Amino acid sequence: MIKKNKPHSINSVTELHRILSLPAPEHPLVSVIDLEKVERINAEDFPTVVFNFYSVWLEKDVKEKIRYGQNFFDFDEGMMIFIAPGQVLSTINHGKINGGIGLIFHSDFIRNYPLAKTINNYGYFSYAVNEALHLSEKEEDIIKSIMQNISNEYRANIDKYSQDVIVSHIELLLNYANRFYGRQFITRKAVNHDLLTRMEQLLNLYFGKKVSLTKGLPTVDHLARELNLSPRYLSDMLRSLTGQNAQQHIHEKLVEKAKEYLTTTNLSVAEIAYELGFEHSQSFSKLFKRKTAFTPLEFKHSFN
Repeated sequence: MIKKNKPHSINSVTELHRILSLPAPEHPLVSVIDLEKVERINAEDFPTVVFNFYSVWLEKDVKEKIRYGQNFFDFDEGMMIFIAPGQVLSTINHGKINGGIGLIFHSDFIRNYPLAKTINNYGYFSYAVNEALHLSEKEEDIIKSIMQNISNEYRANIDKYSQDVIVSHIELLLNYANRFYGRQFITRKAVNHDLLTRMEQLLNLYFGKKVSLTKGLPTVDHLARELNLSPRYLSDMLRSLTGQNAQQHIHEKLVEKAKEYLTTTNLSVAEIAYELGFEHSQSFSKLFKRKTAFTPLEFKHSFN
């Protein structure tokens, strides 16, 4: 029996097949799993797991709750989630999975390919479950088709081109997911604008209450936590709306507050830097000049 308070690490494709009571995989480093063939798993045995490989899950009609990070999500509509090696996944209320498909592949499978270096650019591997990708039927068909092509390829006679073809299909799937997330950001524009407004309010509150004096500069992690989002999702969402990520928004707010201090107070540059949460005034001056083309003193003197 696995200890309930300790995440269980699943280190290989073969081990996951064994846990799911599936036949041994036909390839040791990559597999496509038909979730309809997965039987009920005992939640007492596997309350929390860590996958030490990449996995992409398209799930439908799953009557159970899954916890990812600090959030629970009810998988009763169907969606895609992306899990990178080392991320923790918890499940409760286990039941039979009624539909869906999953792609799992070990990092060793893509190690000698450009994808090994660029896969970190696919930000959705850092999203939380409540930021999952919801697909239209047409989009689902595209994803299922790619996964089926991968399955067909490793089930065929392996030759020197097999791995190249499979890695190309994996990259194609990830690029389609990028496109579909772009569509989702657009269709949720009103909700995302509300999040942008809330973030602005949080930054105003941060400086209004002078939290920076005790906690330093506001961080993307702090804002994301307050908004109940993952940092990467927050940045990608903001970039889709404004062209700037979360860190750039923070910098814009810092410069805005700095201009306010420079034009309405007699504080020195060092005092303003301290008020904003900078440890060193030189860092503040460098940021200000990069954003405005003026040093803080040059900007102040232009109003005198």
